[in-house]
Amino acid sequence: MQHQVIVQGSAEQFPCSEDENLLQGMQSRCVGTPMLNSIPVGCRGGGCGICRIRVLEGEYEAKKMSRKHIPERDQLQGIVLACRIYPRSKLIISVMPQQA
Repeated sequence: MQHQVIVQGSAEQFPCSEDENLLQGMQSRCVGTPMLNSIPVGCRGGGCGICRIRVLEGEYEAKKMSRKHIPERDQLQGIVLACRIYPRSKLIISVMPQQA
């Protein structure tokens, strides 16, 4: 099953299947479309923290994330790594600024 992912504050949106993480969904549907590349891409495995986003609305399944990049308090506020979540409904997200 596919769910729509909407990037708040932009006209960007893309479908993402339940068996792929948000980065995979964005990259597989947005190849060759520079405007649809708003989630920064790093290691793709949860180790770098580059793809930090906040889920504003919707349901998702989260895989294990490094507490170095996503402390528990952040995760409780919907801050996650796009490479470690799988949509379970339509999602509205915002891209987080890069950490120093």
